[in-house]
Amino acid sequence: MPSPTANGRGYNPVIMTNDDRQLGMGSPITRRDFLNGVAVGVGATAAGSLVPDFSTLFAQGPAGTYPPALTGLRGSHVGSFEVFHAMKDGAFWKTAPAPQVTGEEYDLVVVGAGISGLAAAHYYRKARPDARVLLLDNHDDFGGHAKRNEFTHNGRTYLGYGGTQSIDSPAPFSAVSKALVSELGIDMARYSTALDSGLYKSLGLRSSFFFDKETYGADRLVTGDVSEERFRAAAPVSDAVRRDLTRLLTERFDPMPGLSVAEKKARLARMSYTDFITKLWKLDAGVLRFYQTRTHGLFGVGVDGVPAQDAFGLGFPGFAGMGLDDTPGPGQNFDSIRNEEAQNYYFHFPDGNATVARLLARRLIPSAIPGTTLDDVVTAKADYSKLDIAGAPVRIRLSSPVMRVRHMGATGSGQRVEVAYLQDKTLKTVSARSVVLACWHTAIPSICPELPAAQKTALDYAIKVPLVYTNVFIRNWTAFQKLGVQRVSTPGFWHTSVGLDFPVSLGSYKHQTNPAEPIVLHLTKSACRPGLPTREQHRAGRAELLSTSFATIERNIREQLGRALGGGGFDPATDILGITVNRWPHGYAYQYNSLEDDFWFKGGEQPCAVARRQHGRIAIANADAAAYSYTDAAIDHAHRAVQELLA
Repeated sequence: MPSPTANGRGYNPVIMTNDDRQLGMGSPITRRDFLNGVAVGVGATAAGSLVPDFSTLFAQGPAGTYPPALTGLRGSHVGSFEVFHAMKDGAFWKTAPAPQVTGEEYDLVVVGAGISGLAAAHYYRKARPDARVLLLDNHDDFGGHAKRNEFTHNGRTYLGYGGTQSIDSPAPFSAVSKALVSELGIDMARYSTALDSGLYKSLGLRSSFFFDKETYGADRLVTGDVSEERFRAAAPVSDAVRRDLTRLLTERFDPMPGLSVAEKKARLARMSYTDFITKLWKLDAGVLRFYQTRTHGLFGVGVDGVPAQDAFGLGFPGFAGMGLDDTPGPGQNFDSIRNEEAQNYYFHFPDGNATVARLLARRLIPSAIPGTTLDDVVTAKADYSKLDIAGAPVRIRLSSPVMRVRHMGATGSGQRVEVAYLQDKTLKTVSARSVVLACWHTAIPSICPELPAAQKTALDYAIKVPLVYTNVFIRNWTAFQKLGVQRVSTPGFWHTSVGLDFPVSLGSYKHQTNPAEPIVLHLTKSACRPGLPTREQHRAGRAELLSTSFATIERNIREQLGRALGGGGFDPATDILGITVNRWPHGYAYQYNSLEDDFWFKGGEQPCAVARRQHGRIAIANADAAAYSYTDAAIDHAHRAVQELLA
């Protein structure tokens, strides 16, 4: 049978299968579908050749659209990336018209209105309160990966996070980042009262694992963790896998006898956890299915791409008999070296770190987001019409991808930088005294071709990690209560995990405590390709995300939830009220890996240090500048970039 195709209102009933109808593929939820990055509207036919056409490269929402409430395919949405791809392919400048000189002049132009870009604007204005600042971003919303998703039902708004999850870091926050967090009014000590940490436990809800019939012969949901004997007994696996799991979890085996701790760590740094389990422990490969996706949320790859040394730091089993200590080993990733201060410096907002972005935006343009406190910013509705007002000292211009940045005139204190960007299908230019490139590093060589060759190579090294954060708004969560589950690991599906949202309440925003009420589910996917080198996995995953239609993703979501939660009475045809898929082909900043990045052992300057070098009146920020995918890195390098320009 043909697969369902979407139009602007729903699905064509002529080509829907009975299974599609049972899953609710034609149900009246708001949805938009895209094929290969091309919007498919009512009556649209199959997408044809994707030859860049300057007049059709944009498909953002119309003027007056409120971005947080948009559903369907979000994140790197249609209209935000096509021109960059055309430029990378060498096609953009062949069809682009002559730039329109606007005559606008600024003290600072910031390319990218994510947290790093917003922080850069904030720091510059603190140093020079009279400065005129323009932020340009290719998306139709500010915040970058710190994306806010809203769902409204019966007059109430429910929030979800579509990107950066929390203020969190494996290493202590710097004094710079701590100062900004405090300045924004975020009291980290409040999190213990904002989070209802006992809610799900009081309802008897636990983590669980869904064994899919395609892999295990039958669908089965088992609550608990693989470390529990009861869980292993209920798992539909072979006796060999069950025996090897028990060995791994209980036996104190040293596969490297006679080596010192330092020598063991050096070997573990050069060996994946997969090889550690299958080659040193010589266990059945079926054991790895329980651990393969556990590292997705940190590294965007499975344990085949994670050094065994990092797996030890993360608490994975198999190391109890090796006599290892907690001292960091060679090339060990920060994510596996969390200290006490870092663990205590944590805060999750109902919309993730979109709250941080909104607090920064309110500092820059107070009229755009009403209120003055952390509590009221959570429920405040941003007025996007006030972000870019003529004559305002700070302006945030959305849906405006920057296509070129170059110095103009003779070198000296009076030299200006020209910034060319697209807006409303028109190429325009503005002039700036200084520029901060707070955008993805892989885009910078294309938009700033005058950079030195070595710096371009270093910038291109930052292959970002592709991932998907999906929010599904459901009618109630009684199925979770009946099944006794809070989070389900689903490695056999497109999304490899699904769970109830964080029970966080701030100000007048209250989390749901009654399972009969609606709630937001959070689903995640790391688009990796086990077996390939890490950076090749990221490239392949990016291609997958850009070529997978919303219709395909929606059908998978419905099937996944129906099969995993059906035993508790969940009906995907009637219980799903809304779906927002936050697709990030360029997601996490690339963090160095001791399996493949030799410079970690050889010393010398790392690629990120070369990439972030100041170039004349142009400075470079973003978390990519640290090769460290955390909000404090974005803040720290915004501060550094501004200090370079002020100096």
